[in-house]
Amino acid sequence: MTHKRADHGSHGAESSQFAADEQSPGRVSTHFFHCKEPFHLRCGDCLEEFTLAYETYGVLNADRSNAVLVFHAMTGSQHAAGFNPDVPGLDGRWTEEMFGGWWDNFIGSGLAIDTDKYFVICANYLGGCYGSTGPASVRQPDGERWGANFPPIRISDIVDSQMRLLDHLGIEKLHAAVGASIGGFLTLSLATRYPERVRTVVPIATGPSTTMLQRLMNFEQIAAIEQDPDFAGGHYTTQPVRGLASARRTAHKTFVSLQHLRERARGEVVVSSPPFGWYQINHPVESYMFHQGGKFAARFDANSYLRILDAWQWFDLVAEGHASSYKELFSRCRDQRYLVFSIDSDGSFEPAEQGRLVHHLEAAEVPVTWISVHSSKGHDAFLLEPALFTPHLAHILAGKD
Repeated sequence: MTHKRADHGSHGAESSQFAADEQSPGRVSTHFFHCKEPFHLRCGDCLEEFTLAYETYGVLNADRSNAVLVFHAMTGSQHAAGFNPDVPGLDGRWTEEMFGGWWDNFIGSGLAIDTDKYFVICANYLGGCYGSTGPASVRQPDGERWGANFPPIRISDIVDSQMRLLDHLGIEKLHAAVGASIGGFLTLSLATRYPERVRTVVPIATGPSTTMLQRLMNFEQIAAIEQDPDFAGGHYTTQPVRGLASARRTAHKTFVSLQHLRERARGEVVVSSPPFGWYQINHPVESYMFHQGGKFAARFDANSYLRILDAWQWFDLVAEGHASSYKELFSRCRDQRYLVFSIDSDGSFEPAEQGRLVHHLEAAEVPVTWISVHSSKGHDAFLLEPALFTPHLAHILAGKD
């Protein structure tokens, strides 16, 4: 194993933003893959058909060997790069903040995932709410929305659905799979359950299973949503905004460091209307967090959020891979190579989790490089500071050790 510390600080993000603007894929559109074959879920239920919303960037080469599958994080979307102002059928959830790609600084001409070299795919999760089949989708043949009747999903189900998409695109083996946060769960699940279908594996700020702290944080969010009177057992006609916003505020403080939160919340207190009865928002950080919760509730579906949280609660790489141990699981992966990223200020997926992952990879004799990046921004550094990741990511995608 190679273990390196990338100490670039927070500089370079602004200049990379300009590069991404110049090298962006430009205006893009969401595509829809409609799978008409029965799809069996880990819970035992079966979807008679499903749809995945996805985007692609770059050109698939003649031998179909240059595909890179990017998994978005928990509440992200298929729109990883470029400009997409409209996805049909989303009932207003495609808000203005969604128009720009969430990884614009990573995907594009000459960037880390170079669209001059690679064919990049990003799909919205099964169970999501940005065009893929999920609780907000209309169920056939009755024409009603799934709502609370949408079945539980697991990380392996999301991966399996995207393997159907790869089959549809005629891609037998990926050049690479890349994912951060929960997207890292998906990356690891694909790599261990379909080892013959990917060569290079890049899990970023993630881990091999759900930690106790994550489970508790997720439970707090679930409770906030379910206890909102507007939730109505999941059969709501009006989004349970209070519960969903509260859940997001609970999560948000683990996504960014306290230092970054302090920097972002330096402005004045801005509240359009008093949100509470007796207590009034008095501090900028309260105003900032209240705004974050409300902004999120406008763009996401509560039932989808619960399904994804539930999948996170149950994630265990060994169990989902039908293995008896990490060594058995990763012994399937010796023909792959791994680049594992840690963020030293990460409070959501602490570096110890990547250390545990690397330990198991080494024990199974899987080639792995571990990069620890120094950032003051916390977990979301993988979104905010491309300069910390780009050299290493570009290096391994180019086939260099």
